[in-house]
Amino acid sequence: MEQMLLRLARQLDALDESSLMALWEKYAAIVAHFEPSQRWEEAALALSFIQAKRWKNQLFNYHWARQVQHPQQIQAGGQTDSPDGAAFSLENPEASDATGDGDGSEKKRCQVLSFRPQKGH
Repeated sequence: MEQMLLRLARQLDALDESSLMALWEKYAAIVAHFEPSQRWEEAALALSFIQAKRWKNQLFNYHWARQVQHPQQIQAGGQTDSPDGAAFSLENPEASDATGDGDGSEKKRCQVLSFRPQKGH
């Protein structure tokens, strides 16, 4: 199981974030309208993959910038601050501003849900 998960992670990491983000709206729209079907489940996972790739890149960039800004602290084994939630966004970059299409409507903001494993797992 772990080897299959790591293989999926390698495959996802090999994909281009901008190409994935081009599909964000499509899968977000499918997931927004729940239906108990394999199509919906696959779309939910695809959207999660897109968000995971974006989040990984944002986290990488955050740590890379911290390393460049404070190389002595990191080399000395110093504790670096953890990024706060505001430093990362899983929204489609094209939809991240709150303005609409010029018709005065606001775009719907996405919410990142926190998931916790079940006890005993």
